[in-house]
Amino acid sequence: MPGRAVRTADEWAGRIAQFIAPLRVEPGSEVDLGKDFDPGHKAGIRRKSDGEELLRTGVALLADQQRRLAAQGTHGVLVCLQALDAGGKDGTIRHVMTGVNPQGVHVVGFKQPSAEELDHDYLWRYACHLPRRGEIGIFNRSHYEEVLVVRVHPELLDRQRLPGRGRRQDLWRRRFREINDWERYLSDNGFRLVKLFLNLSKEEQRRRFLQRIDVPERNWKFSAADTRERARWDDYQRAFSAMLSATSTRWAPWYVVPADHKWFARICAAAVLAHVLAGIDPQYPDVGEQARRELAEARKALEAERGRPR
Repeated sequence: MPGRAVRTADEWAGRIAQFIAPLRVEPGSEVDLGKDFDPGHKAGIRRKSDGEELLRTGVALLADQQRRLAAQGTHGVLVCLQALDAGGKDGTIRHVMTGVNPQGVHVVGFKQPSAEELDHDYLWRYACHLPRRGEIGIFNRSHYEEVLVVRVHPELLDRQRLPGRGRRQDLWRRRFREINDWERYLSDNGFRLVKLFLNLSKEEQRRRFLQRIDVPERNWKFSAADTRERARWDDYQRAFSAMLSATSTRWAPWYVVPADHKWFARICAAAVLAHVLAGIDPQYPDVGEQARRELAEARKALEAERGRPR
């Protein structure tokens, strides 16, 4: 992706595909997150300023493809963002979607489930917020919380009131299968999934937590619960590795985004989303011969008004 010589959209698409290839989790592979992916990777881009043009280009490509997606009204896109605390999810959404028409984007953040949500199956609340055709939906945390935080804190299963057979030892393997099946159903019906895991190192998380404590304007972003969750770091790494291994599929692959450098993570997120939209290749609809005649008549009527007194 680096370089200034690229001119055509097809050339950009090829460079983007090459750029994001190392981030993709190959379906069927076994992932060891700590060994297989470097949170500090920058793909040879040394400075933030060197990546600014790349981010602008990615955002411009997204804006164009999003307009076509909305006009065509056939496909929808669901972006699933997962990360540990301070991983940069909010900033990624803000920077990557900055040039996109906000009417065509729907962002949902999932907190602890409500009593009503707990009265349904665990995927119900996520299904309620899926994007429509022509929209880009963004889940800030997603249905993958059900195999991450719930796995690290199995006491949360008590609130879900599962029947006895629902809590058997194969619970997580079964949930992986159910999620894969649900995502395939969405894909078969025209909804593409973009799954991004923002991979943050433990040391970078420590620095970001300290910044939230030391900068008064960021105090609100820090909670004592953040440090308690940090104590479960190894448990989360194992849960993430299992999730990536079991749910990166041909129809909905995972991309592990190096997140120690926020600016680089945003470039990667924009590149993956642009790649998926380019694969959809949405087109403006052909209005047809009758509509073109009506447009011509409307033009004549409007031109005839020229010079008339108001």
